[in-house]
Amino acid sequence: MQRARHCFIRHAAPLATCALLVTAFLCKSAQADSHSDHDRIVALRTEAKTHEYGNGQPRNPNKAVELYCEAAHLGDAEAQYSLGWMYAMGRGIDRNDSAAAYFFTLAAQQGDPLAARMLKQVGDPPNKPPDCVANILARFDAQGHDIVAKAVPEHRKVMTLVQRLAPEYGVYPRLAMAIIRAESNFNPTAVSPKNAQGLMQLIPETAERFNVKKPFDPEQNIRGGLAYLRWLLAYFEGNIALVAAAYNAGEGTVNHYAGIPPYAETQGYVKRIREIFKKEEHPFDAHITPPSPNLSRILNAKRLM
Repeated sequence: MQRARHCFIRHAAPLATCALLVTAFLCKSAQADSHSDHDRIVALRTEAKTHEYGNGQPRNPNKAVELYCEAAHLGDAEAQYSLGWMYAMGRGIDRNDSAAAYFFTLAAQQGDPLAARMLKQVGDPPNKPPDCVANILARFDAQGHDIVAKAVPEHRKVMTLVQRLAPEYGVYPRLAMAIIRAESNFNPTAVSPKNAQGLMQLIPETAERFNVKKPFDPEQNIRGGLAYLRWLLAYFEGNIALVAAAYNAGEGTVNHYAGIPPYAETQGYVKRIREIFKKEEHPFDAHITPPSPNLSRILNAKRLM
């Protein structure tokens, strides 16, 4: 839900960028999806351990890496740490401190103290994700066809409208769908306690700013939300975590805290968006607005979850 909205960010410096590249988390807006992801993560991690340690079968480190990577991409800190350990120790695979740093960074961001300690041993994370992550990202569906295929009919109508409108604003439909799910769960008549309205929960000030006269009209509301997302993407130079934080808590709040604010609601919101969107960066139009004047401070503070 929207609060005051005024803040932005740039492409992260190499260290921050790679740490953000694919941090996915387990929070989905639908409880059933969360349970489904949890079960899948446990299954992936269990099978990966079997291949790593060879419990009852020959060891297969490469298969373990593949399975751990899938679980890590879904936000499992244990899998992230296990992958970092395999790369750091050269456990059945070539030692790769850069890849180890990448996965230790993800686990450390979720509060794993051992991962944070190991980071000191392996150095800085890379500018590009390891190959197993790149392979997952290659399957990214910007249009959100997979989301539409699983949707109930009334949600699918909204998603189809998003797929038609989003390209006009240079916004991936998948990102807009993630925002709508988190904001209103596809309810065009939703109203928050703070008077955020419609599918994309536009507060009156934002509706006026982007010329939305009828916030409960699905097309007008989506257009207003897309215009705002386009602006945020330019202001934060495509950084999904910061765009999501600003959509929830306001650009000014993100600037004030030099990154994602320490609010449980906002941090949970950012996790949901990242889980659904599945990428940490989005193309942006630099002509829309200059980047945040606090960009350097935000990146240096590394408050990017």
